[in-house]
Amino acid sequence: MNHQKTLELMRDMRLHGMYDAMQGLVQGKKLGSINADQLLAILLQQEWDERNNRKIHRLTRSARFRYTASLQEIKADAKRNLSGEQLALISTCDWVNKAENLMITGPTGVGKSHLASAIGHQCCQMGLKVAYHNTQKLYQALRLARLDGTHRRQMQLLARADLLILDDFGLQRPDELARLDLLEMVEDRHGRRSMIIASQLPISIWYEIIAEPTIADAILDRIVSNSHRIELTGESLRKRK
Repeated sequence: MNHQKTLELMRDMRLHGMYDAMQGLVQGKKLGSINADQLLAILLQQEWDERNNRKIHRLTRSARFRYTASLQEIKADAKRNLSGEQLALISTCDWVNKAENLMITGPTGVGKSHLASAIGHQCCQMGLKVAYHNTQKLYQALRLARLDGTHRRQMQLLARADLLILDDFGLQRPDELARLDLLEMVEDRHGRRSMIIASQLPISIWYEIIAEPTIADAILDRIVSNSHRIELTGESLRKRK
């Protein structure tokens, strides 16, 4: 059998996983010890793994997370008000498939952004598209997008993400345009896609932060009623370092 010709075809067809597996078998002189069914299974599995890894890398890169974080690094901690049951629930990402939301609140430095990033990374590992944004910077970007004519396209991109993470929510009161953008984001996702909102402020004063009563009612009714909540407590993790 002309293994070199087979390898060239795999490379030309961009079957990179199969190419690597076949090359390894040829170089290790192991082809003679496996039958045709075993060879096919090895090649297909390697190709699937390679494509899946590329997809995860692409999803993770496009999400633009604040932190490189993993849920495996995060442990249940009663002092932080983070239970094993909560970690087990969020780690499956089933709540994302059900278009449910997650609210993460707590004082500065308790790990809200790190936890949100870790959850986002977990969702990418499961093949879900994630978009991570600092809320204030997103408002600013959307304001500029109104000026250069890309606002509609940017809103559509946000709507397509399986999970939208809004970090540092409520640090500043949104102006009228920001409130309208937030309402549209929430409306686009309600019952269809999930959100994580991380904030230093308790949910009880989000209504006051949004400020405009009609819009605040519409936003909070959609994001809070169908949500899980994690209220982190304890001293700042930054102080521990």
